[in-house]
Amino acid sequence: MSCQPASILIVEDEEAHAQLTCRAIRKSGNANRVDIVGDGEQALDYLLNRGKYADKEKYPTPGLVLLDIKLPGIDGVEVLTQIKAHPSLRQIPVIMLTTSEREEDMARAYGQYANSYLTKPVGFKEFEEKIRQIDFYWMILNESPAIDA
Repeated sequence: MSCQPASILIVEDEEAHAQLTCRAIRKSGNANRVDIVGDGEQALDYLLNRGKYADKEKYPTPGLVLLDIKLPGIDGVEVLTQIKAHPSLRQIPVIMLTTSEREEDMARAYGQYANSYLTKPVGFKEFEEKIRQIDFYWMILNESPAIDA
């Protein structure tokens, strides 16, 4: 499996949140590639190279997934469950990035092996700083194993 460790997949149904997250990541400058999908089904298609994402060269396995918990159709926890159940995807770090501060949501996410659970700050500057910190930790400080098929 072709994996780009400095590549991030954002799974977010709110276009404004997705663009803000992408802009903050690009501003940090540590990711070589940032892709955005708008729902759980698209996320799984992207990660499993199905449908319009079948070209593995064009849609390589990301080194990090930022996953919203509240998505239309297949929700974020179910996407997380499928990622962590798949042998060639389970080592990808998945950060739940959501507005939900509900204990039940946090427990469900960690119960399905989320690597981190972060709530989105309300203010633009606070949000941008949190994304910068995520980017720095996961793209620079964290050491990940090679992801193989």
